[in-house]
Amino acid sequence: AFMSVAPKAAGFAVILRVFLNPLVAASDAWIIVAVIAVVTMALGSFVALVQDNFKRLLAYSSIAHAGFAMFGVVAGGADGIASVMLYLLIYTFMNLGIFGTVIMMRNGDFSGEVIEEYAGFAKSHPGLALLMLLYLFSLAGIPPTAGFFAKFYVLVALIERGFVILAVIAVLLSAVAAYFYIRIVMVIYMREPERAFEPALTPSVRATLALTAAGTIGIGLFPAWFLRLAQSSVFGG
Repeated sequence: AFMSVAPKAAGFAVILRVFLNPLVAASDAWIIVAVIAVVTMALGSFVALVQDNFKRLLAYSSIAHAGFAMFGVVAGGADGIASVMLYLLIYTFMNLGIFGTVIMMRNGDFSGEVIEEYAGFAKSHPGLALLMLLYLFSLAGIPPTAGFFAKFYVLVALIERGFVILAVIAVLLSAVAAYFYIRIVMVIYMREPERAFEPALTPSVRATLALTAAGTIGIGLFPAWFLRLAQSSVFGG
């Protein structure tokens, strides 16, 4: 789970550092980044659509999220860079959280990797299912979750800089991405349990779920404050 987040954060740290250079920011480098963002998000979203393995789905969805975050780099400026930083922070919490639920499902002959294994999970473990719902809705960017505000501020930055077409493309691809998250929610809530199962709630898993849920909910409640914090951390003030 950590390795699914850390390389992306490190990569974006380098990209942001480069685009903070006034000469780079004033060049046409944004065109290259925009193309990469669209291709990356489209590739991740459409490949994730056909996945039945939960971990592979999350892996491809992480590619889609990386593409969306790159739109903030395209926007540039204080708002664009801050929106990327906020996006990465929120993504860290919700992605570690959903991976924590996958680890939780590894018990006995359950691998936690097959989406069908989650059938009827809401009926057998409603509390844990609600936690999964929080992470999945946030990853999908459904309001009023933290994931919604992560996407919202990137879109605002794009529109304010005049990149309306890119904003529309980002919204359309986000709708595609939302489908495969909602598909998992339907398996959890709309299906009957196929067999009895007890999740492996080890102390480390409990701590991970508690921390990531608190972070996801907290940022969702006060997104503007966290955005201002991101802006001040880069530009001061």
